[in-house]
Amino acid sequence: MDLKLVLMLLCAYLLGSIPSGLWLGKWLYHKDIRQLGSGNIGTTNTFRVLGKKAGLIVLFMDMFKGTLAAALPYLFGSFGHPFYNPLLIGLAAVVGHSFSIFDHFHGGKAVATSAGIVLAYNPLFFLVCWLVFGCIVYFTRMVSVASMLGMVIIFGLSFFWHDLLLSGVAFFLMCFIIYMHRDNFKRIKAGTENKVPFGYHYHRNRSK
Repeated sequence: MDLKLVLMLLCAYLLGSIPSGLWLGKWLYHKDIRQLGSGNIGTTNTFRVLGKKAGLIVLFMDMFKGTLAAALPYLFGSFGHPFYNPLLIGLAAVVGHSFSIFDHFHGGKAVATSAGIVLAYNPLFFLVCWLVFGCIVYFTRMVSVASMLGMVIIFGLSFFWHDLLLSGVAFFLMCFIIYMHRDNFKRIKAGTENKVPFGYHYHRNRSK
């Protein structure tokens, strides 16, 4: 493994490790979101605990971490080398986000950061991913379901791009994100999973 690859992986991991929700909550809201809501430091809990403005900021920051990490091969002038592929480098940011060195190797569930990697690699596929995610959220009102079911659908759709590496990374992210949401299965089964205050059934019930 050459020094340039090690540096890119390290930079990607450190970028992913930035705990956006945790730091934003502490610095601007004087709240530790690890002690509130679901206890997760990701975008969804930030929306729930700190509000829409903070949630949007964290969503952007967490996505940007993935995008910047995946762009490192371009920034290092090494794009085209098989081991310097943006998708592979970007995976280090996913690991960093979920096992942050700045948060005692805890972190979020890496959905937004994964989306940011795809944005850097294939913007069209990124739009397809967000369309799938948005539709599932709208009809189920559960971000956890959209994250897990969405990744299964996205993995299937990746084959239409005829990109073996993209499909391989999509499969890894599908398994990783489902694993990170393992606690949500219990709440979904018990009917206690948190729901977003919008969506098809939400507006339908309010109109009655």
